Amino acid sequence: MSPSGLQPPESYSKDDVQEILHLAIARKTDVEELSRAQLWEIAAELDIDYESLQAAEQDWLKGKVLRSKRQEFDQYRREQLKQKAIRYGIINSFLIMLNFLSSGTLSWSLYIVIILGLPLTLNAWNTFQIEGEAYEQAFQRWSLKKEMKESISTLWDKIKKAWQS
Repeated sequence: MSPSGLQPPESYSKDDVQEILHLAIARKTDVEELSRAQLWEIAAELDIDYESLQAAEQDWLKGKVLRSKRQEFDQYRREQLKQKAIRYGIINSFLIMLNFLSSGTLSWSLYIVIILGLPLTLNAWNTFQIEGEAYEQAFQRWSLKKEMKESISTLWDKIKKAWQS
């Protein structure tokens, strides 16, 4: 029996093994980062073959790029929402002032504030909803649009360089 009184199991799931090894590696090293050579050494000690580690490293890199793109997309959506909220505030402030100055009370402008607020509220809901099919479709559209812009920009730069030569 271990000193803490807890008995370790006879077998572990893959997730358990991963978590235990992660904790052990974190305890073993005092530094925050390991070199790629150290990664290969650890894999060799764990009898992980070169191809498996290389495939895992490529999957990790792809996942890191995808997470970065999703963060950029989420930031883009928040910025779009901010712009819409600013427009909403400006337009409705003008309408409320116009209503108040013309009649001395707020009447018809409140209806417009509510009516224009509904699409903004729905847009805010979509902006902060970062799971599901609608999010995935919006992300794919944004990603494709961004890639096309980058391709066109690269092509345009090549054409300009060719003309300048």
